[in-house]
Amino acid sequence: MIRIGIYLLSIVLANVITARFAPMELGVLIIPYGTLFIGLTLVMRDMVQNRFGRYKTYLLIGVALILSALSSYLLGDELWVVFASTLSFIISETADTEIYTRFKLPFVKRVFYSGVVAGFLDSAIFVIVGIGPLGLQYVPWALIPYAILGQWVAKVVMQLIVAGGIRQVVIKLELYEPNINDFYMEDEPGCKKATQKI
Repeated sequence: MIRIGIYLLSIVLANVITARFAPMELGVLIIPYGTLFIGLTLVMRDMVQNRFGRYKTYLLIGVALILSALSSYLLGDELWVVFASTLSFIISETADTEIYTRFKLPFVKRVFYSGVVAGFLDSAIFVIVGIGPLGLQYVPWALIPYAILGQWVAKVVMQLIVAGGIRQVVIKLELYEPNINDFYMEDEPGCKKATQKI
């Protein structure tokens, strides 16, 4: 249940921080601070799927979708932004789930491949449809690539940091986590099999 709690909490925090703080400008890149929590959200979705499977993960994504839309609306976001946020969430979480399901690779690599695609879709759809020329027109076409790239890079980097950290904790504490221990045991045949679940 802890991973579910972190997953849902990271979604709310992403909305709250994005609504409360102006985006960070890193050179030409435009990065909302809440984007860092989206990276955490995508990794925790993968962790939820590790434990509960694909079907239950989709049910939880439905709960998360409602929670995301509700928190965005209560924070005072315009309805079009709520719509764009909901649309990008549905598409990116679905892409993350399906890619993560089909790639039979070590945990960090699966997170990376699924996260690269999901992070791009989430960033591109929200920026273009929500705050770009197709939406509220806060961001002109000339700045769209920088707004998308900034969010995308931040999400991918955050995912790799979180996924790598989780893998190290699982191995060091000899916990059992599907898709982490399974590949780790193949690489290290002499190591003791972990049985304690997290």
